[in-house]
Amino acid sequence: MILVTGATGLVGGNLIWHLLKENDKVTAIRRPTSNLNPLGVIFKSYTSTPELFLSRIVWKIADVLDEKSILEAMIGISVVYHCAAIVSFDQKSENINDTNIAGTRNVVRAALESKIDKLCFVSSIAACGKGLKDSPIDENSLWSVDYRHSVYSKSKYYSEQEVWKGIKEGLNAVIVNPGVILGVSGTDTGSSQLFSQVQKGLLFYTNGGSGYVDVRDVVKAMILLTNSDISGERFILVSENCSNKEIISWMADGFGKGRPVFPVGKPVLRVVGIVLEIAGMIFHFHPLIDREIAQIISQREYYANGKIKNAIGISFNPIEQCIREICSFRKKTNF
Repeated sequence: MILVTGATGLVGGNLIWHLLKENDKVTAIRRPTSNLNPLGVIFKSYTSTPELFLSRIVWKIADVLDEKSILEAMIGISVVYHCAAIVSFDQKSENINDTNIAGTRNVVRAALESKIDKLCFVSSIAACGKGLKDSPIDENSLWSVDYRHSVYSKSKYYSEQEVWKGIKEGLNAVIVNPGVILGVSGTDTGSSQLFSQVQKGLLFYTNGGSGYVDVRDVVKAMILLTNSDISGERFILVSENCSNKEIISWMADGFGKGRPVFPVGKPVLRVVGIVLEIAGMIFHFHPLIDREIAQIISQREYYANGKIKNAIGISFNPIEQCIREICSFRKKTNF
């Protein structure tokens, strides 16, 4: 039997859909207060009868911060996909280290105690090191404590360390490091928030860029790796290295909006981040951009995907096509 954590998130929700295509039932954990509506939206992007598939999820009430509940949820489980995480670049984000680090520690300990067959952990390219000059970042790039990492980056790096500790203790596990994930999430957070902004019209872009990947490719790679004999390895999951301008332009095309024409440089972006951060403290709101986010979206990073291609022979969906399909779904469903 399969267990999925983070089942109502972008990765977890899309993963469950694909697992249900191959399995009669999938077990997933949720908290009593979890909102299941996003999962319905995700399933609706695949089928006109989402309720038929939703009914095949076996829900267990548990929380990754409660090791006892996770242990109980793993009774009868052979494979665990650990997708639960807080994705936030807000320096003041509450519970990010608890959920990402302590939560992963609890899942790993429970997996070891339950003697599960395999664990697949969803990390992030944010947990990868930095590439050498003119070289893309790969799985062997070194993490430097001297580099100014975001709160989220550090939380994912140290959560990975919990998995590596488990592997040393005999846990059969693989780690995936997806780039910026694009897909239907049923929420208006993360990359979905950018789709919403562009749908309203966005004429500005920043000069940064990163590695992007279709969520469907992420879950496909996760399933193939978990079903393989591969263990004790990490894999970067990136389809293409795209500039911020390219991403926003493709979204604008998908929504029939004007492409962005005004670049915002790093110095200006930093000033805007500082001003909005101060305003947020004074007027008690979370700004869309602060100094941390300004730093991240003005960087240009490049990632290599050769290892995962060689391991499972995956071919990635082009990012422009992925964006076009997401825009089409959002327009059709008004979501």
